[in-house]
Amino acid sequence: MQFFEHKESASRPTTRIRDEIDDRFKWRVEDIYEDWSAWEKDLQSVRGLMDEFVAYKGKLNEGPEVLVKTHQLSDRIGMTAYKLYRFPQLQFDVDQRNNAIQSRLQQVQNLFAEYGTRTAWFTPELLSLGSEKVMGWVASTPELKVYEFPIAETFRAQEHVLDEAGEQLLSFGSRFRSTPGDVYRALSTADVKYNTITLANGEETTVSPGTYRNLLETNRNQDDRRKAFEAMYTIFDDKKNTFASIYNAICQRDWMSAQSRNYSGTAEAALDSDNVPVSVLETLIETAREGAEPLRRYHKLRKKFLKLDKYYLYDSFVPLVEKDEEYPYDNVSEMIVEAMAPLGSEYQEKLAESLEGGWIDVYENDGKRSGAYSAGVYGVHPYMLLNYTDTLNDVFTLVHELGHTLHTVYSHEHQPFATSSYTIFVAEVASTTNEALLLDYLKARRHEPLDRAILLQHAISEIVGTFYSQALFADYELKAHRLVESGAPITAEVLSNLYDEVQNSFYGDAVDQDPLYKLTWARIPHFFNSPFYVYQYATCFASSAQIIKGLLNEDPTEREATRARYLELLSSGGNNHPMEQLKKAGVDLNDAGTVRAVVDQLNTLVDELEAALEALNA
Repeated sequence: MQFFEHKESASRPTTRIRDEIDDRFKWRVEDIYEDWSAWEKDLQSVRGLMDEFVAYKGKLNEGPEVLVKTHQLSDRIGMTAYKLYRFPQLQFDVDQRNNAIQSRLQQVQNLFAEYGTRTAWFTPELLSLGSEKVMGWVASTPELKVYEFPIAETFRAQEHVLDEAGEQLLSFGSRFRSTPGDVYRALSTADVKYNTITLANGEETTVSPGTYRNLLETNRNQDDRRKAFEAMYTIFDDKKNTFASIYNAICQRDWMSAQSRNYSGTAEAALDSDNVPVSVLETLIETAREGAEPLRRYHKLRKKFLKLDKYYLYDSFVPLVEKDEEYPYDNVSEMIVEAMAPLGSEYQEKLAESLEGGWIDVYENDGKRSGAYSAGVYGVHPYMLLNYTDTLNDVFTLVHELGHTLHTVYSHEHQPFATSSYTIFVAEVASTTNEALLLDYLKARRHEPLDRAILLQHAISEIVGTFYSQALFADYELKAHRLVESGAPITAEVLSNLYDEVQNSFYGDAVDQDPLYKLTWARIPHFFNSPFYVYQYATCFASSAQIIKGLLNEDPTEREATRARYLELLSSGGNNHPMEQLKKAGVDLNDAGTVRAVVDQLNTLVDELEAALEALNA
């Protein structure tokens, strides 16, 4: 099956000036709005819809017809909100120095914060009608059936909903919830001046986030890696007290919100929205920490093979073995689509469409935010941000984000708006499943010992980065929030010592200590933007590992059944609790064995890598 026409490969741009990068490597925001005047028109129209919704205050008891109208109005407002927010947000993310676009973004945020305050009455008024009456209306009113799960969820969380006055009071603070994260992004990205270093070959380079990662992954000179590490981390060291103050504000905000809604802790509050017990988080952390020996074996193997007297974490990214091979963006599309064959031709066709142009912002440019993500826009298409540098890791990052993108495509196609948003808890299953399929595809086609070692190394790196590192981060994050819950002070020293303690509990004596690594807490954006997010990378990795077993099973019946269950998961959006959705897909995260299996998998892979390296040496 042919998905792409042949086209000439283009090299990665050498410029960081956005206007000089070919438009086909940039996302097309015009698919959302043609221009700012169209955006302004929708901004005005949504104000009218908001007024119309607010006018129903005190009328919910009039019957199911009113409930239908309010929910349909909420859908229209929500769908418009996606577009109103994404249009400036996407443009701001590719140039975070643009104050004019930032002000438009804040305009939208303020509007919906005001709307949240004006509609604080809705949930308390709905709850006052009683579950029996409202769910009876849902059962007897066809137009309400699409809202059955979200309405039932409102009643499930009833004990954590305040009265109208309380909800309104909390809503006044909604516009400030994002402020600590906004300050962090400005301090760490928009206002940062990256350091310049001189490499061993005499070349000067500015250590931006993309360049930093590339240096650690490609530069075989340990002193150059040390310079890059110090150049990046001294940025955070110089402002560590400010970063600590920001993080304290985030933890205090989360604790205030948890207490005001009658939760016993911040983790309980964060996980309850998905109906996930905190024991799942705690079991993950404990199992990963207790199963850290394969992780330590891997790093000791690296130190020995690299012949390093001292081995630091900044040495953990450089390949043990490598080929002089780059992966230009234009060259990897067909390979990626072919690798997804176990998911069926329909999935492959949708994937090919997402790669054709307009959905993805590929390369780094001045002012662009670091990292990668996929962001949905209901009724349009998802958008993906990359900072692609032609490495194998970049290929896997692309595949990872494509997993999110296809999850969004399936969800938006099969779910009404009310249940179209899937939870973070299942989101990373789609991304890590894609990565696993690409890895299997490459392993099946590369049989030389060198290629085998390269792919084993990547497979191990994925477990280390997606499972162990995220469990470590989750451990730190949980402990930091519980410090705040206990009334303990939060300072740069406290956070650095806490991170150091957690890191040592995972790595032990397998790595040498550099004092700057204590500051890692300050450079993990998820800590500041999405508390209690990172653990889900690890649980999702365990989930996808189980799904992959079925997709690659020798029995064609089992393969087909797994694929059907998996595509149903992608199409389910937010129509049920994520733990239940995963059970339907064949994964039970209540079973600690699901998590321990990843530890066993790493142990086996380290054995295989050690044997492969010995064969190469021989």
